[in-house]
Amino acid sequence: MSAAYVFDPRDTRYKSPFGAAACGSSVTFTLRPAVQDQFVSCTLLAWHEFAYRAEEVPLSAPGPGIFTGTFTAPAQPELVWYGFRFTRSDGQTLWLGKNGFGQQQEMLSWQLTVYDDSAVTPQWFGSGVTYQIFPDRFCRLSVPDPAGMVGERVVHQGWEEQPVYRPNAHGEIVNNDFFGGSLQGIRSKLDYLQSLSVTTLYLCPIFEAASNHRYDTSDYMAIDPMLGTEEDFRQLCRDAEARGIRIMLDGVFNHTGSNSRYFNAKGFYPQPGAAQSPDSPYASWYHFQHWPDRYDAWWGVSTLPAVDESNPDYRRFIITGQDSVVRHWLRCGASAWRLDVADELPDDFIADIRRVMQEEKPDSFLLGEVWEDGSNKIAYSRRRQYLLGRETHGLMNYPFRNAALAWLTGGDAAAFRESMETIRENYPPKAFYSALNILGTHDTPRILTLLGVEPGTPLDTKDQRAHYRLSPAGRQRGLAKLHLAAMLAYCFPGSPTVFYGDEAGMEGFEDPLNRGTYPWGREDGSLLEFYRQLGAVRKGRPSLQQGDITYLYAQGGGLVFRRQLQEEITVAALNAGDTPLDLQLPWQGSRARDALSGQEFWVQDGLIHLRLPPCSGMILI
Repeated sequence: MSAAYVFDPRDTRYKSPFGAAACGSSVTFTLRPAVQDQFVSCTLLAWHEFAYRAEEVPLSAPGPGIFTGTFTAPAQPELVWYGFRFTRSDGQTLWLGKNGFGQQQEMLSWQLTVYDDSAVTPQWFGSGVTYQIFPDRFCRLSVPDPAGMVGERVVHQGWEEQPVYRPNAHGEIVNNDFFGGSLQGIRSKLDYLQSLSVTTLYLCPIFEAASNHRYDTSDYMAIDPMLGTEEDFRQLCRDAEARGIRIMLDGVFNHTGSNSRYFNAKGFYPQPGAAQSPDSPYASWYHFQHWPDRYDAWWGVSTLPAVDESNPDYRRFIITGQDSVVRHWLRCGASAWRLDVADELPDDFIADIRRVMQEEKPDSFLLGEVWEDGSNKIAYSRRRQYLLGRETHGLMNYPFRNAALAWLTGGDAAAFRESMETIRENYPPKAFYSALNILGTHDTPRILTLLGVEPGTPLDTKDQRAHYRLSPAGRQRGLAKLHLAAMLAYCFPGSPTVFYGDEAGMEGFEDPLNRGTYPWGREDGSLLEFYRQLGAVRKGRPSLQQGDITYLYAQGGGLVFRRQLQEEITVAALNAGDTPLDLQLPWQGSRARDALSGQEFWVQDGLIHLRLPPCSGMILI
């Protein structure tokens, strides 16, 4: 027995509205089994995961081969798992779930995300373009002197030197080599960022810390002196805002550095930290198995002692106090926070951050670092509630990156569509349109390297990866694929995000090889101009910022989708395959134009006839 035409949750003829449902809203279900199956009744079976209760909704039969009914979403955010039970005229019972007709225990397999839509999600983030900066490596104006700064810092004299990637004599990766990028350096490049149509500048941590990545915070209330001062940050925010650019800060609230003023393992700060005295005002922030040498640490890394986010003093300091960390930096000019390792922050901790941000700056935006589908993520044996309307506004879209890479490196566009339609179906609409759509970050290899690396290249050791550079042929192939990847990102719902230097053609494998310095004066000019062009197209097309998405073709290397907002239509037509792709696309009007090349196409009988060469694309307007 086939279930293909009985129920399709992504077709509004079967389930309306599409996707997630707001609390208290109505969802209409319609099933269309074959008349010859002789079903006389159908019941919607629903399991409310957080409320831990079952619900049954009998569906009516207005005619042969059709059952329909309305489900009322619960008043509180929820994950509802549902399926259907059919009864035949002979009394036989069958169950229908995501994988077709089967046993009873298999049928509760479709997901309905129920979310609180009462709070406003700032539209500016998802509509615009984001640029991520690793502050130490973007732009320096002078070589800094590390004397008197926390940690044992080493400063590269040459901007073009390679980051230290080998462990020290004790086998430790200490990340204490600095290049001296600064906030004033970033400020000096705001015109450059504006030329890329950037609207959000996402900065990896900028607070005082002993390492170059600064995820080991030493002082949440101080800018790292190598980066500048609080006034430098305020000035950066003012100047960025004048150019239509907002600043997103990286909040690392699950752990501190062992050399922080709160833990103070090496006694750098004058006030006793938790590692120096059980009477320290910060001692209750940490959990010691044996004071002072055994304690909870992030993934067991001793330089990153974990904090207790439920501790009232810590929560007041970070979130709820009148001059808390969250409030203070919003007042200094930040417009958004990105939460590092959101999986390891309690739900109520994240909800408190959003509540305080709403109080302090109502149009501020909260982003979470989650690497999977955030609507149903289980972390530490708990189902998380990031996207149910009371925690993050949006998440880093690693599923987008994974699906795009798979397609660009030889996969099937149908798999990309399936992956992204699953996200669109599971996420509340505001969250789907507020995703940070990434091709690379400080935690992943450079996108150009991944797209151009030659198969069979020996890359087993860190040394081999550190010294690897794409061959001319590999780079040419990688650049062609990167053009497609960028077109996909800039045309897809959510904020297209550029990891600093990707637009200039930077290469590199994993951390820290992906964290080289920006190649000022040595950029790939053609690639850079292409990114500028994409930014201008995105900025000028409301349909690319907030329009609906419809897939017109997704097969093999070919991926075509339409974005539409009211009467404005934009179509991305992409071919990642090795052979030409001939397409006929429906089009309203008499002609269309490729926004990138300017080439025009005449419409015949409501269709545009296209031939896409291998590894090429168009943005039709």
